Amino acid sequence: MSVRPTGPAAASRAGLVADTALALLAERGMRGLTHRAVDEAAGLPPGSTSNVARTRQALLELAVRRHAEREARILAPAELPDPAGDLDALADGLALAVHRSLTRRALLIARYELALEATRRPELRAYYDRAGAVFKEQLAALLTAVGSPDPDRHVLSLVAWADGLMFACAAGSFSTEVPDRARIRAGVRELLAGMLGR
Repeated sequence: MSVRPTGPAAASRAGLVADTALALLAERGMRGLTHRAVDEAAGLPPGSTSNVARTRQALLELAVRRHAEREARILAPAELPDPAGDLDALADGLALAVHRSLTRRALLIARYELALEATRRPELRAYYDRAGAVFKEQLAALLTAVGSPDPDRHVLSLVAWADGLMFACAAGSFSTEVPDRARIRAGVRELLAGMLGR
């Protein structure tokens, strides 16, 4: 009978499994993500990943959760724009977040793999959407603070713009050129100005 670790040991094992799953998704794609592959890539004894995440769904949920945690750390709380700030502060914060995301290409590729898999697994879709809801709520609050009359619609426009830019630079036709922060800031500032009429 296998005894599952508890406390910090279990947390660190789950973190290792989740980080390895994300690395495998970026390197090998969804078909390369198996319990055995995670065990091997993480240097764990056979069956270790199954002890952390019994099913493929559980493994995918673990990867989504870890991905959300890692993306949330891209900007430290002190680097977030002041909710009472202006468009320039918001443009600075968003440009910093997008640029840092672009410098973590493997994490972006893993996100796209998980997003595509979520289109085929309704149970994963719900989990994936819940993980992303926090970011959308934060962005809506920031947009409300700078005077957006329709923050939900503006969140969609900003997320679509940022996701499009990141996809183009991580996996699309601009994958050989990562724009610097100044170029990203100019683009997001233009978008904000157009949305808010300033």
